[in-house]
Amino acid sequence: METLFGVADFYTRNLRALGHDAVDIHQNNHRAQAAWAREHAVRAGRRWTWRLSLRGGIPLRRVPRKTWLLSVFQAQVRHYPPDVILNQAMDSIAPNQFGPVRSRFGLLIGQHAAMELRDDLDWKCYDLVVSSFPPTVEWFRARGVRCELQRLAFEPTVVDTIGRGAGPCCDISFVGSFAPVHRSRLALVSALCERFPGMRVWAPDLRHVPRESPVRRHYEGPAWGRRMYEILRDSRVTINEHGNVPPFANNLRLYEATGAGAALVTDWKANLHEMFEPEKEVVSYRTTEECIAKVEDLLGHEERRAAIAAAGHQRTLRDHTYRQRMEDFARLVDTLKGSPATPAAAARPETRLGGA
Repeated sequence: METLFGVADFYTRNLRALGHDAVDIHQNNHRAQAAWAREHAVRAGRRWTWRLSLRGGIPLRRVPRKTWLLSVFQAQVRHYPPDVILNQAMDSIAPNQFGPVRSRFGLLIGQHAAMELRDDLDWKCYDLVVSSFPPTVEWFRARGVRCELQRLAFEPTVVDTIGRGAGPCCDISFVGSFAPVHRSRLALVSALCERFPGMRVWAPDLRHVPRESPVRRHYEGPAWGRRMYEILRDSRVTINEHGNVPPFANNLRLYEATGAGAALVTDWKANLHEMFEPEKEVVSYRTTEECIAKVEDLLGHEERRAAIAAAGHQRTLRDHTYRQRMEDFARLVDTLKGSPATPAAAARPETRLGGA
């Protein structure tokens, strides 16, 4: 949590600040789960199995057994037991895994963004699903599952944690992944690297980047958590591109970049104006050529660049914080329960189930 990786404890800390008892369970963090099982005298069977791996020249590697991870999680549900489970790993924790402990908790709520889910599973076990991605909302509703739009956010305490930088680390940055679904992203970043010698790229790896790509010459390695926020803070301009997905602004970088104080240049989407005012709080582009032209304009007009960075930062801190999102989430839960909840110290926890 201290590294600020992913969404860290941004959900639970704000739920607790609102008066709810909330805990995080990282179901796929086998070290944390093993520690919990040991401390609570849980016997969950054999922990390890072996998996064939051709990466790195190692034919076998030891990995936690899925059945062991599931057993520890189910023991945690029995131990607490929560009024609400918020599952943020719907793509890896199947609906039927809640069956054996379904009577031990209250509401089951899921959260999922844009990646495709299996259509052969029964998702109706969920009382509610929340999503930041409009097509996902419609996908669940078409299957008879209540689903509501809940956008992603920024945690303002990150600003205090990372402090003020010593100055710009680069003119233009890109921090993100290059997966197969990001073909358009790779093409854009490649063009920017060709045009701007000062462009710098941070990504988990370059497995899907061709050997001849100019991205490799600008690559700085991976950047997660605190380091990622520091790079965004110290970039004069940072680039966002959603990849080959339906045309909706959705990803977390919208809020991370503006929250950290960067001047954000992002791909135009039909709903972008619902989150930020284009050309005043963020800069938008529709084509690679337009992106290059707008980056050149920002770099050549420091006053305008700084004004956009400041306006985007202020908008995020005003309208897009995790405190606000958790207030909205609590109201949704109250609606499902049928009456306003009155948090108390003795209340059962609202458990956020996620991946490590």
